[in-house]
Amino acid sequence: MGILLTKTYTKNKSPLGYLFGNNTLERKIWMLFGYARCSTQSQNLDRQIDMLSDCDQIFSEHFTGTKANRPEWDRLKSMLRAGDTLKIESLSRLGRSMKDLMQTISFLQEQGVNLISCKENIDLSTPTGRLCLNILSSLAEFERDTIAQRTQEGLASARSRGRYGGRPKKNPRDVDRAIRMYEAKSHSLKEIKDLTGIPATTLYRYAKRDQ
Repeated sequence: MGILLTKTYTKNKSPLGYLFGNNTLERKIWMLFGYARCSTQSQNLDRQIDMLSDCDQIFSEHFTGTKANRPEWDRLKSMLRAGDTLKIESLSRLGRSMKDLMQTISFLQEQGVNLISCKENIDLSTPTGRLCLNILSSLAEFERDTIAQRTQEGLASARSRGRYGGRPKKNPRDVDRAIRMYEAKSHSLKEIKDLTGIPATTLYRYAKRDQ
């Protein structure tokens, strides 16, 4: 479970800049949010939190960056409003891949939220920050193109050696034998797989096709 650290913000004489009226809670000012994350419980968040000490509110959690849905990150996103700023220790706190990072930055831009990353010295509200964003976007596109090119080259190399993509086809004799054993109810599904190499899902698919 993540830890929510708060710092009182006193503009408009209301904590965190919220105004009360008609039994509703409505935020009237822009806020500076901080987000700190470590992948494992054994890692310490103190260094990150110290770098975010000027934030109005800090969300922190121990959660792997490979997961898009993270509890405290989701809570933070639900609170962001146009004009707010999100501050992080480094861009790696938002995702483990260039693709994830750019998706997150795109989300922030769509919401009208600025991003500040301390380690990379990036502030997207400045011309230099926007230049860095363009460079990151180009790197993400380069990464996608490189992966696609390597995939195509790998497939072409495999085809030249007589290998093709997709699941390897099962030996028809093994399939027929497995179906006979299944229909005769002489063996369990595990025994059929051990004897023929045909798993239950494949067996069901072939048996249904032959009906």
